[in-house]
Amino acid sequence: MAMAASPDTDVVEQSDPSRNPGTQEAGPAAWLRRTAAEYGPSLAVFAAVRLIAFTVFMALLSWSGEYLTKNPRFGGGKHVWDVLGGWDGWWYQQIAQNGYDPKLVPSTSGPWTLEQNSVAFFPLYPGLVKTVSTVTGLNTLGAGILVSVLTSFVAAAGIYAVAKLLVGHRAAVIAAGVWGLFPGSGAEWAVYSDSLFVALAAWACYFVITRNWLAAGVTSFLAGLNRPTSAALAAAVGVAALIALFKRRDGILGPLGALVLAPLGFVGYIGWASWRMGSWTAYFDLQRGAWLHFFDWGKHTGNVMKNLLFGHHDYIYGYPTEDLIALFLVFSLPVLVFLLIRMRPPVVLVVYTCLTILLVLSSQQIFGNTSRYLLPCFPLFLPIAVALKRLSRTSLAVTLGTIAAASGWYAGYVLFELGIP
Repeated sequence: MAMAASPDTDVVEQSDPSRNPGTQEAGPAAWLRRTAAEYGPSLAVFAAVRLIAFTVFMALLSWSGEYLTKNPRFGGGKHVWDVLGGWDGWWYQQIAQNGYDPKLVPSTSGPWTLEQNSVAFFPLYPGLVKTVSTVTGLNTLGAGILVSVLTSFVAAAGIYAVAKLLVGHRAAVIAAGVWGLFPGSGAEWAVYSDSLFVALAAWACYFVITRNWLAAGVTSFLAGLNRPTSAALAAAVGVAALIALFKRRDGILGPLGALVLAPLGFVGYIGWASWRMGSWTAYFDLQRGAWLHFFDWGKHTGNVMKNLLFGHHDYIYGYPTEDLIALFLVFSLPVLVFLLIRMRPPVVLVVYTCLTILLVLSSQQIFGNTSRYLLPCFPLFLPIAVALKRLSRTSLAVTLGTIAAASGWYAGYVLFELGIP
């Protein structure tokens, strides 16, 4: 496979046998065999590490028994499975069951000035949960878990597809596994929208790199209906499209279509929600007043890090173990970004990754959740995968298996039971 990629281009030239029908078997069965052979190893590695991590997570929950004493809305329930539908998962289930009721209601409790409202959560994921629940007869908890599990495999396949273009098959398989071990990966099989978003983001980046502009625009549009941080993806697709337009290498309609479509999902939903609440700034007012989430140029992140480094806990939502894991991750970001840029990846990956990091670190939100907020930064896994591919199969299996077991604690139990995911 011949490849060429540089920071100022999104083009990856590759030999693709499927473009030459004469060299391939025809028919759906042959296509399925080729697809299974291509993506099977990466999905198998991802499944293995997630199953190990998930088993450890469930075992720790069962052993501690803490979930039995907590409100089902806040990480509790009658069964360990109920924990997967708490916190944000509770809100997603409410939307799937009852839809939205957009409004701003003043609050007189705690630091909040507004009552929390489900309109803060974007509609694509709960819409899929409702659809699956209706079709299968599962309750919203089961439907939500099913959607998350299935889309996590789509995400792993997308990460593999992008990574293979840049670092080859073996490292790409490992990159899919690393995503299943990343701090915050406990949300991948919970009633959370993270897996769906990463699936859409990874494939949108793949479509940009392979210059399938219509698919990139549509996929980015859908990602925009899933969460507000899709703004980083839309910007990355937009920058790549503008470069393509400037260089006049893919015509006008394709890149222009992607440029226009990419931001329409999140802009449309925020516009609709704000209109329903009576003000064009209402969505952001709700995020700030009800959820304490807003862009503050990094003031909150800096304050938390200063307090952690000097042994203080003078900040909102302090969870010692969760915060220390997040602190370690933040300190590792400059190294990972530097290593990624050294690989000279396509510009869409650089812009997407850097803007996502900027949005996360420059906003006031629960600092311990940084590990989950950065879960979409899959390009950061590429340098890690390249380093791990030097290991023998046995050493690699032991390494990934050991980290997977630890992941059940730090990405599952710590987030969902010792903190707030």
